[in-house]
Amino acid sequence: MITSTTSPQTNLPISQVLSENEDQLKYEFRNCSDIQIRALQSPASLNCLVVYTDGLIDAKLLEQVLIPSISSLNSTNRDDLAFKYKEIVDLSEVTEGVLEGKVVILLEGQSFGFLAELSDYKQRSVEEPTTEASIRGPREGFTESLRTNTSLIRRKIKSTQLKFQAYEIGTTTKTPMVLVYMEGYVIPEVLAEARKRINNIHTDRIFDSAYVEEFIEDHPMSVFPQILNTERPDTVAASLMEGKVALIVDGSPNALIIPMTFWSGFQSAEDHYERFIYVSAVRCLRILLVFLSIFLPSVYVALTTFHPQMIPLNLMMSIAASREGLPFPTVVETLLMEMMFEGLREAGLRLPKAIGSAVSIVGALVIGEAAVQAGFISAPIVMIVAGTGIASFAFPRYSLALPFRLLRFPMLIAGGLLGIYGVAMGIVFILIHLVTLNSFGVPYLKPIAPFTRKQWKDTLIRMHHRFMK
Repeated sequence: MITSTTSPQTNLPISQVLSENEDQLKYEFRNCSDIQIRALQSPASLNCLVVYTDGLIDAKLLEQVLIPSISSLNSTNRDDLAFKYKEIVDLSEVTEGVLEGKVVILLEGQSFGFLAELSDYKQRSVEEPTTEASIRGPREGFTESLRTNTSLIRRKIKSTQLKFQAYEIGTTTKTPMVLVYMEGYVIPEVLAEARKRINNIHTDRIFDSAYVEEFIEDHPMSVFPQILNTERPDTVAASLMEGKVALIVDGSPNALIIPMTFWSGFQSAEDHYERFIYVSAVRCLRILLVFLSIFLPSVYVALTTFHPQMIPLNLMMSIAASREGLPFPTVVETLLMEMMFEGLREAGLRLPKAIGSAVSIVGALVIGEAAVQAGFISAPIVMIVAGTGIASFAFPRYSLALPFRLLRFPMLIAGGLLGIYGVAMGIVFILIHLVTLNSFGVPYLKPIAPFTRKQWKDTLIRMHHRFMK
């Protein structure tokens, strides 16, 4: 008899009648063509059922090892399965095991079954991260396999203090996830808060670490990320040694690091592999370019529109000459060029890799030159937008570049409406917002606000490794 079920988690005991188990499983897996339910019979007339997901198991081992061993079973040696495989007692364990890529064995006359670990699904090999490439340092990056990712971290930190706490999130997807921390190093308050927020995740689906990030971040409506994501095992290992916590989700090559500060978004993966003098200089350059990327267009519009007396006379005369006869005010043409630049950048990401970069670069040059020759925009605007675009590529973290790309437009409008006073008001609002942000109880602008002198060793600059204990 088939019992109607509404979910695979219904705890029905395994029946001693094999046909009843087969009917129930066929009902549970109806319209699932990848689920194989095979009835076998040994020479000793011992009936059994083998259930698995095609494509998630090693078919060669199944056909050459498991099935021949099952076919040789009889009433005297069938108990040997208990020494080889995990025992299960209800059909919910059968369902979960099959969907996880295991092989389930059910025998006639027994109210329990066995789980055989034959998982062999296709996965990407360990490769260099595409979003965090470095000139010097390890070339390995996370994959979509949870166990591969944990092994990459374990290779970096060979200590029993390295802990992996397992979770299963998503009532339907049942996505495995691990909370990683270093016992004795981790900040206790951060660890407790991370566990609390993970336990409060209530959803039916988790497909990537980005889903988890949105559930556990402090300020979901803020444009600034409060959780750092990375594809590099060495970055995770270094963060764990600093007392931070990492989250690794099965199916995602991006690990989450908490807490995150504003300044950690300016740190590149190779900053700890180059000489500290060079790294300190480059970090200062990055911060300068980042602020140019958000404020350069708005300051240019504010000065040329409302405060020309603040610009050197020769430069102002050159700008005025280039703008002679143009139909649009400076703020409008700057907005148009910025939107065109962002459109070309987005199009370059979506196009095939072989032509994406060529289209974005050549398109920007052709459109900019054509717009100047046609008299729609001035040449200085093309230079300002191009400089802003180059500065925006200096972000080591893509997630932190997005809010600055977004805030560039309201800053530009404020400068076009209120001049330098509008730019100043925009800066004040951004600073107020950043000061009020927290990441798992840690101030977002720490160690500058609040000022923590000891943590300056690896913030705006990087000290020598002998001083960074």
